[in-house]
Amino acid sequence: MPRRSAGVLMYRHRQTGPELLLVHPGGPFWAHKDEGAWSIPKGLYEADESAFDAARREFEEETGFPVDGDFIDLGELRLPSGKRLRVWAVEGDLDADRIRSNTFPLEWPRGSGKIIEVPEVDRGAWFPPEEARRRISPGQRPFIDRLLGKLGIGG
Repeated sequence: MPRRSAGVLMYRHRQTGPELLLVHPGGPFWAHKDEGAWSIPKGLYEADESAFDAARREFEEETGFPVDGDFIDLGELRLPSGKRLRVWAVEGDLDADRIRSNTFPLEWPRGSGKIIEVPEVDRGAWFPPEEARRRISPGQRPFIDRLLGKLGIGG
């Protein structure tokens, strides 16, 4: 069975148009990567947890903010890795500078035996759709178009 992940794509409306919240993965591997590295806040879930519950849990774990509202189901995609990703969108607004993620242990440098604690997410930011498309991991780009389509907004 392929690994399954779920997430929440938060959006907000500004005078210049919509903005989307993306997060940047933490840790030394991602430290100098930008375009194509950002993500929808998301994470793995097991068969005994609903995808929707996992999406909300992961959003809070990766941003430090609980999420609630009128969710829009954006469906599921198979990512290039083979993982299945299910995403919901919700309108909201949070201070991206205040994002605080949970951490995990990582052996770094690899093979060194040295364990460091790294954040799952090292920062978040709001982007207009075109910039979000450049920043987001390529396999997640269709979720941007799905959201804009459901909102009746050209991107």
